[in-house]
Amino acid sequence: MGGTKGRVLERAIEYSPLPSQARFHASQARFKGFSGPVGSGKSQALCQEAIRLSYVNAGRWGLLGAPTYPMLREATQSTLFEILAKNRIPYEHHKGENVLVMKDTGSRIIFRPLDDYERLRGTNLAWFGLDELTYTAEEAWLRLEGRLRDPKAKRLCGFAVWTPKGFDWVYRRFIEKPVEGYETILAQPYENRFLLEKVPDYYERLKRSYDGKFFEQEVLGKYLNVSEGQVYHCFDRQRNLAEWTIDPGLPLRWSLDFNVDPMCSVVAQIQKGVVHVVDELVLGRSSTPEVCEEFLKRHGRHPAGVVIYGDASGSRRQSTGWSDYAMIRQVLTKWDMKKVSYRIASSNPEVRERVNLVNAMLKPAGGEAQLFIDPKCQELIADLEQVSYKPGSSEIDKEKDPRRTHLSDALGYLIWQECRPMAPAGGRGKRIL
Repeated sequence: MGGTKGRVLERAIEYSPLPSQARFHASQARFKGFSGPVGSGKSQALCQEAIRLSYVNAGRWGLLGAPTYPMLREATQSTLFEILAKNRIPYEHHKGENVLVMKDTGSRIIFRPLDDYERLRGTNLAWFGLDELTYTAEEAWLRLEGRLRDPKAKRLCGFAVWTPKGFDWVYRRFIEKPVEGYETILAQPYENRFLLEKVPDYYERLKRSYDGKFFEQEVLGKYLNVSEGQVYHCFDRQRNLAEWTIDPGLPLRWSLDFNVDPMCSVVAQIQKGVVHVVDELVLGRSSTPEVCEEFLKRHGRHPAGVVIYGDASGSRRQSTGWSDYAMIRQVLTKWDMKKVSYRIASSNPEVRERVNLVNAMLKPAGGEAQLFIDPKCQELIADLEQVSYKPGSSEIDKEKDPRRTHLSDALGYLIWQECRPMAPAGGRGKRIL
């Protein structure tokens, strides 16, 4: 509802908000947040609030932002455009400036990624809304607070939605000691009846894919120290160490991390979804062909063949004009290896998601361990026990010990390619609500 040139405009929107969404929309706080687990309808609430404020503040400017441009395009904008199309709300999208004009009111919505927050200075705003705030720097939020100053706005408001990510700046500002003028709505787990009607086993699937601690954060919406201390906190020698005799009927899974010193890789087999790491290669100051020669000395022409995984950067050409994977192909062809296939991602997965999946395989929230390490893989075991986060951050410490992180990275690339679940409805970029 809004007015322009003396007219009052009303437009009905098909939307049945969940209880937490309704409380979020009803809040009259100048700055308000919606904190909830995955599948709680955060992006829907964000975009519905943006549309509402564009009508309340007819003819004024607002901004919708997300941590990166891909997240802005694939999640935030796609949700907004879907709502507009479904309700036949007329608009024009000027792609060059990435600005949307609401034709009913003349209001404008600026779309901006937040990773370069210094570029957020400029036009006075009537409102702004940010998606996935916990992946955004606090400075970006503060820049936009400073732009919320349109003297002709009927309702000045800054709002955001997010999934908890530990005791970060969002927790401190919105939850622990709320700044005056702030209000936060905490969505409840399992509240989204619309999601459960479409995907009844949604939460059970996540329980199988997440470790217990991450499940509490992502699905129950709890604030926890997930990113402190030991990175692979689910690893336990008693649970995850097991000898394994190589099965000639199963292919070898060879995954590489292309570090110069040491160059590291792991060898595994997968049986009925369970990953068994059978060997590790740790060679100081070695070239890719030398690593291939060592692998072939140990495992020869394995009758069931080899599947190769690894760091996506290995696909880039080096000064020799050859990529690491091209070198591997050349050596294996020279050895007359017949059954060789490659499962290399075009880009490496996000570190956080890869680590979470490895932890989930070590100790799923709802089942038995799916990842076992042969006791002779001492360097990989050391990685799983010793790799840690930098104090006070969610960044893995790669400087404390130059031998650490490489084998666990190699294992993570294999796990990511073979064991990640299909993206469930409601995940980032494919949200239902």
